[in-house]
Amino acid sequence: MISIRFIVLVPILFLSIALKASSILIYMDEDQKNHLKAYGIAYWGIKQRADVNWLLNYRGGSFLIKYNKIVEAECKTRGVSYQILADAKVTAILNEISDPEVNMEMVKLEKAPKIAVYSPKSKLPWDDAVTLVLTYSEIPYEVLYDDEVLKDKLTGYDWLHMHHEDFTGQYGRFWSAFRNATWYREDLKNQEAAAKSNGYKKVSEMKLAVAKRIKEFCAGGGFLFAMCSGTDSFDIALSAEGIDICESMFDGDPADPQGQAKINFNNTFAFKDFQLDPNPVNYEFSDIDVTQTRTLSQSNDYFTLFDFSAKWDLIPTMLTQNHDKVIKGFMGQTTAFRKQLVKPNITVLGENKGAEEVRYLNGETGKGQFTFYSGHDPEDYQHAVGDPPTDLSLHPNSPGYRLILNNVLFPAAKKKPQKT
Repeated sequence: MISIRFIVLVPILFLSIALKASSILIYMDEDQKNHLKAYGIAYWGIKQRADVNWLLNYRGGSFLIKYNKIVEAECKTRGVSYQILADAKVTAILNEISDPEVNMEMVKLEKAPKIAVYSPKSKLPWDDAVTLVLTYSEIPYEVLYDDEVLKDKLTGYDWLHMHHEDFTGQYGRFWSAFRNATWYREDLKNQEAAAKSNGYKKVSEMKLAVAKRIKEFCAGGGFLFAMCSGTDSFDIALSAEGIDICESMFDGDPADPQGQAKINFNNTFAFKDFQLDPNPVNYEFSDIDVTQTRTLSQSNDYFTLFDFSAKWDLIPTMLTQNHDKVIKGFMGQTTAFRKQLVKPNITVLGENKGAEEVRYLNGETGKGQFTFYSGHDPEDYQHAVGDPPTDLSLHPNSPGYRLILNNVLFPAAKKKPQKT
């Protein structure tokens, strides 16, 4: 027979455990079962107004959330590893982080950013790493494109990703290989119709106007993230304002033969002194990208994340949180940035030093921030047109995809680090 004393002690015991279980630690080192969905938990927690903190450089950039049964249940549902910590353990961790001799910091995540993805409504034969990882990690986003940007819809968002895009009006330089493909013809027709409906004679003119609106979005305090050709083609378009750099198969008339000499590098975000590729049949915009000249193979294609001071260089520290510091490389239309063409005021976050390739960079413009990440898909080394999308359930611990999600959470951080 169970004694009355035992019946009374059981709820007291559980109450005692609950009182001591003050926080949930979502650790982000090698022990985490699903790094990507962990970011989704952090984002969801911010939306629920939970007390969410990012512990920079602590166990791979862990998240500390004030204990809540609903948060714990969500971790279980999404398959995210976690620990329940008593007050004494939390205090010990925070004391360790606050030590001035330790390269760690705690940042409070205050407001879940409203996320937009700049992407065409039509179906194109390639995927997009950012939309894949946002969907997999269950972070909500909205899709907008040229019409919405030109109607100033960006003002309703905090963070913008530019899908695999060509802002120069040359349709991704796919003309040589795919000009007879149905998808290419449909894209050309849709782009030309959009340009006309928005009052532009050429697609290149419309894309420049869109790029300038995105630039204004950043200058006003917005956060921009771009991958692959959304990086260099954006800067090229800004630099070529008022210059025809499109050959006749793209816009009906020849390019300006003096176009290169007229380029204005003061208009760009990240790149300088680049040379345009004048051959319209080349699958390349300029010498910013190294795809056609690099000698690396998949077996030795890696880049290294830099170490930054968590207490002094807060932004680059947030953007490089990872359980790995050496990241396997991956190709794209824009595979890597030629180091000597990166502006000196840019913060290089990751590079292949031996090859002089920059893979990951960050900069400021006005009140905003931008991050450029080269390559197409961190888990598909050479993604080709028509290849199936990557199944992220097979890569829940991808270090390359983690870099994307660092950028998603970055705007949620309190501007100044929380001192303990």
